[in-house]
Amino acid sequence: MRGAEKKGKAAGAAVHPSEKAPKSEPGASVAEESREGRAARRRAQIQARRAARRELGKRRRALRQQSRALDLEVPQGASASNATCAYHTVEQEQQARQEACENQLEVVRRLWPKLWRRLERIPDRRNPKTLEHRFAVLMLYGVLLFVLQMSSRRAGNQEMTRPQFLENLRLWFPEVETLPHQDTVARVLAKSDPMEIEAALIELVGGLIRKKKFQRYLVAKCYPICMDGTQKLKRNELIEGQWLTRTIHKADGTEEQHYVYVLEVSLAFRNGMTIPLLSEFLTYNGGEQTKQDCEQRAFHRVAERLKKAFPRLPIVVLLDGLYPNGPVMAACRKNRWQYMIVLPDDCLPSVWEEYRSLKPLCRAQRLEMTWRGRRQVFTWVNDIAYRYGPNAHQCQTTHVVVCEESWEDWDERAQAMVVKSARHAWISSEPLSAENVHERCNLGARYRWGIEEGMLAEKHHGYRYEHGFSYDWNAMRGYHYLMRIGHLINVLVWYSSALSKPMRSLGIRGLLRLVWTTLVGPWLDPESVQARARRPWQLRLI
Repeated sequence: MRGAEKKGKAAGAAVHPSEKAPKSEPGASVAEESREGRAARRRAQIQARRAARRELGKRRRALRQQSRALDLEVPQGASASNATCAYHTVEQEQQARQEACENQLEVVRRLWPKLWRRLERIPDRRNPKTLEHRFAVLMLYGVLLFVLQMSSRRAGNQEMTRPQFLENLRLWFPEVETLPHQDTVARVLAKSDPMEIEAALIELVGGLIRKKKFQRYLVAKCYPICMDGTQKLKRNELIEGQWLTRTIHKADGTEEQHYVYVLEVSLAFRNGMTIPLLSEFLTYNGGEQTKQDCEQRAFHRVAERLKKAFPRLPIVVLLDGLYPNGPVMAACRKNRWQYMIVLPDDCLPSVWEEYRSLKPLCRAQRLEMTWRGRRQVFTWVNDIAYRYGPNAHQCQTTHVVVCEESWEDWDERAQAMVVKSARHAWISSEPLSAENVHERCNLGARYRWGIEEGMLAEKHHGYRYEHGFSYDWNAMRGYHYLMRIGHLINVLVWYSSALSKPMRSLGIRGLLRLVWTTLVGPWLDPESVQARARRPWQLRLI
């Protein structure tokens, strides 16, 4: 028996802890200490992260207070708050719904007479004997499709033809007798000139400019206008002859893909407000029979249209790294526009060489400052000659500014505050100085992202930018311009002082959902709406 027990233990049989030798006890205490140390380190990491985030919150609050002296703040409420419903009674909810609808549709109603007069001048190619809806009423219905952010024509037919919606809509637009089918709107747009609809948008923005609604957002006393291209649609089959074509390389070969590309033009102000202005569709020929259209050629076409629409408007053009070249600079100078263009490291090598060689000689052309918690160092060199064209016979004088900045931010991976850095470079049409470099760079050129944010909002925040609404070339462009008008109206509403309070609590999408659910329900008081319409009205932007 004893021999068997010894044999079993030698073979690795389980041994009761009480039978272990005393030599194993120190090992157990070491294991216990390592577990305690690990727990202590985890607690220290959590406490350090909480302390760092509290410190980061304090710094951000201090930076917001400091930036108020220099910049207009973006209106709060882009995202909904995490609070519970602020209404305690049905009466409070009804009042909030009444105010939200009145403020939203009052902007549409007040802007509508100018749009109505412009749209009524568009030739109506329908048979006069079979007309049921006026052309302007159809366009109003199309604009509301995007103001209320319907996802498609089918959704508009299902949701916007309810009797209660028609009854509420007629409180602001009594000229609307019946609501048309969206197929009717599509057929009318297919037979109409979509450029006439865009002309109505241009006149609407021009009226706001003449009334000086954007006066306090100017950069160097100029209106900041951004241009950027984006894809609207893509399909594997060719729908219309105007669509562009590209070759897609795959593992099993190549195939052709057809797409629609648009060069968008918008006003981008330093308070975050982006106003849609123009849209230039790129076509297959692009004015030439041997080359497919591109964004560079579209720029010159849209520049000509912009100058024709606003011949005396002071403009500063904000462009990305695709545009630093001689013809673009020459076009801006010909139109008497200022410009701030992003200068990539691999673009205009002769300009970069001149900048690097003259920088040590221009030590006085330097500015250090703190802006929104970022420590910035600006260095610039003025009067750099850039030669281009055949045999470099053409010349443009430009000015280069470089901004190197650093700031502290929380790194989730390192679980600590780290120092981050960035570098930006632009070419400017005007000489730089310590007095204007902050305004031109921080308040102007850096807000070029406004047009990208606007396009992202149109693609992903309810406007269905990448949904054509029709495959007909004219109808698709007509819906596109109606979408831009609807986006303009919503931007003016969101940046109006009347809706700043509900925007903070509901957010943009929440406010539109509140307006929509109110319009399709029996919430509105007709007498209040009529009394509001009789009072004087003025658009006040924050």
